[in-house]
Amino acid sequence: MLSFANFTIYNATTQGNYPINKWRLRVLVLNTESHRVSQSLEKNQISGVIIQAACKVHTALGPGLLETAYQACLKHELLKSGFKVLSEVGIPILYDGVNIDVGYRIDLFVEDTVVVELKAVERVAPIHRVQLLTYLKLGKLPLGLLLNFNVKSLKDGIVRVVN
Repeated sequence: MLSFANFTIYNATTQGNYPINKWRLRVLVLNTESHRVSQSLEKNQISGVIIQAACKVHTALGPGLLETAYQACLKHELLKSGFKVLSEVGIPILYDGVNIDVGYRIDLFVEDTVVVELKAVERVAPIHRVQLLTYLKLGKLPLGLLLNFNVKSLKDGIVRVVN
């Protein structure tokens, strides 16, 4: 039986009993006891929850850390929400009928649908967008998110790429 469950995410910094920042998520779950996310979620719904989780991580940690720190924390948040998350997924290149593994790795692959590339750079360069689009094309995948955590507000570091 499918049902909706509401989750409230609180900022790590609170004053008294009142959270400074609070996000509400409404995600589709198989049942409210196990809180497993349904595989029938659309890619747009999945990307919305990914962005909410990334905002939680960014609010708690702030800018200035290495990409790997944000990757581990975001993966943890998404796993807590019941998503299937793989990290450092290899993308081979098919050349002349041969799969060639040259070391291309997707930072996070969520629900076998959304590619998440994380950055901790001063500014997202055009090559970062091209890299994500290339991963989507190589994997024949529909949607990718490029998240730059080295910004004051994460909303300024979100790039959505569609294949």
